[in-house]
Amino acid sequence: MDLSTLTFNEAGLIPCIVQDATTHQVLMMAWMNEESLAQTLELKETVFWSRSRQELWHKGATSGNTQALVDLRYDCDSDTLLALVHPAGPACHTGAQSCFYRSLLEERNAESSSMI
Repeated sequence: MDLSTLTFNEAGLIPCIVQDATTHQVLMMAWMNEESLAQTLELKETVFWSRSRQELWHKGATSGNTQALVDLRYDCDSDTLLALVHPAGPACHTGAQSCFYRSLLEERNAESSSMI
């Protein structure tokens, strides 16, 4: 596939959902630009674009929590990526396995219960 057929936003970025290839747990979401996407395909490990630091971010380069690329898929609109990975540790900077460890529904239900 020609990477130019992907739809990047006005900032030149495309969202990438990262999923554990074995457990299917959604680990995180990060942004890629054309350079990070090319590096991810070349290295077979995830590389993202850090919007806050304005630089490439090789996931796990400092922590050791790398993500070995198994497959990189794109959706029907070509505007979102799905990286299937074998993680070498937690995905979240908090140390949680997944960045998606909090539930709005559970928090809302807890608040409702405490008001009774």
